[in-house]
This record gives sequence, structure tokens and C-alpha cells, in this order.
Amino acid sequence: MSVTMPPQHPVDDETPTQGKALPTKRSDKAKERLSSPWATVAAIVIAVFWTIPTIALFMSSLVPGDRYRTDAWWTVMADGALTFENFSHVLFDSFGDNSTAPPLLQYVFNSIVVTVPSVVFPVVLGLMAAYAFAWIPFRGSSFLFVLIFALQVVPLQLALIPLLRLLGPENLGLAGEFSGVWIAHTIFALPLSVFLLHNFVSHIPREVLEAARVDGASHTQVFFRIIIPLSLPAVASLAIFQFLWVWNDLLVSAVFGSAETYPLTYPISNLAGDYGQYAYLVPPAAFISMIIPLIVFFSLQRYFVRGLLAGSTKG
Repeated sequence: MSVTMPPQHPVDDETPTQGKALPTKRSDKAKERLSSPWATVAAIVIAVFWTIPTIALFMSSLVPGDRYRTDAWWTVMADGALTFENFSHVLFDSFGDNSTAPPLLQYVFNSIVVTVPSVVFPVVLGLMAAYAFAWIPFRGSSFLFVLIFALQVVPLQLALIPLLRLLGPENLGLAGEFSGVWIAHTIFALPLSVFLLHNFVSHIPREVLEAARVDGASHTQVFFRIIIPLSLPAVASLAIFQFLWVWNDLLVSAVFGSAETYPLTYPISNLAGDYGQYAYLVPPAAFISMIIPLIVFFSLQRYFVRGLLAGSTKG
């Protein structure tokens, strides 16, 4: 008795995805869109529109005071009457309606003294706290992290009077000093600093930290030798944002500072005089106030871009 077997069909070893293009990752699509000609054109247009006001401000700062209200800067440039005397006046001479006011250069130094520690302190403390929340388990860490994150929704103005009383002469006695301004800026910046740095530090591969712990590294060694080097892009991004915030701040420095600690924004707000007779000095002073943040931004630009793109190529 013979048994008829069904015809054997050749087994198709080709997988469903073989011969087909693999799906493109979202990161690859994003890179393709950002590197397209249209994206390049859009970036150039945005850069041009961003640069035009800066150039106009610089050219307006070169207009002499006797022609500032009557002629535009391009008219003065056509006459060859542009001058750098306005910069010299606001930097090295008394200005505005107060002949005893210190030159603007003194306030530039004050701004640097206020800004640098006000950037270093929240970044360092925020990175330490971010590492603790991400990689050091302890009781109540989740609740404490949510509490710190919730502090971001509290308006800064609500904390001015309580913090001023704490730093005032009746308690710590730091109000009116540089240290009081540093503490205020650090306190206001810490919630956002901890939150942003925690998101970056928590994505560091666990294998790297476990290998360091197996080799006998302590938390301090892990922090200085692994966390800080790997977190430089995020640290640079946060430092740029904090630098711009503190450099352009007037409220916190005016509340917690004094005449000896006022930053550059304070005299600029009063520079035009009571009736605007010194309005021609405002453009050079404003341009001086923005040149240092521009230098900081372009110096840390590559870290800033890496920090913004960190994690965008995952998944």
C-alpha cells in the first residue's frame, strides 16, 4: 500500500523583513530633517533676523549725542560722523543725571562678581543632589525629589520677603553683601538645576557605575571621575541658562544687594535721566551688557548643543 505524500514546497528561509528596508529610527529621521537644505535655509534666516537688532544697536551706540534724536544711524554713517566716544563715556566717566555716579566699568565688575558664584554654586550643588537622587538609594528620595520639582511652580516673588528677613540684619546679616545675593540666586536656581541634571545623570549606563564600584570606587570617586566628565554637556547647558538669567537680573540683585553690589542692569535702568537727556548713552551701555553673555555662549556652544541633544538618539 502506497501512501501519497503531499508535495513538499520549498521552505522560504527569507525572513519577513529580509529584502525590505529596515524602518528608520526616529533619531535618523530627525537628523535627516535637521540637515536638509530647507532646515539650513531656515536656520540662516533665523540667524539673520536675530543679528539685525544687534547690529542696529551697535550702530546706534556710535551716533553722537547731539544727533541721536534727529538723525538715524545710517544717515550719520553716510556723513562719517560715527564715534566711539559714547562707549568711553559710559565706561570710564560718570554718566546720566548723577555726576557722582561711578563709571559703568565698576558695575561690569560687580556683575561678574555676582554672576560667576551664582552660576557655580547651583550647578555644583545641583549635580551632587542629582547624583544622590539617581544612584544613591535612601528612604524618602522619591518624595523629596517630587517636592524639589514642585518648588519650580512657586513664584519667585513670594519668597523675596521671607528670604530677605532670613538674610537681614536681625538674622544672618548677609543682605546688602555679595554673599547675600549669591545665596538668593542659588536658592532660586536649585530646583530647576536638580531636575535638569537628574534627568541627565539618571541616563548614565548602570554598567559603568557598577564597574567602578566593583573596582572599589567610593561615591566621591565615582562623582569626580565618572559623573562630572560624562555630565559636562548638561552642566554647560545649565550654566549658560543660569549665567544669562543672573547677568540680566535686576529684581534679586536690587532686593538682596546694595549700592556697592548692584550689577550692570541697575544703572542701565536709570541711564536715560529724568527727561531722557542721556538717552544716547543707553545703546552703548546695552551693547556692553550683552557682549559678555555672547562671548560665554559662543565659547560653550559645542557643549550647549551636545547638552540639548543628549538622549535624542535613544530608541
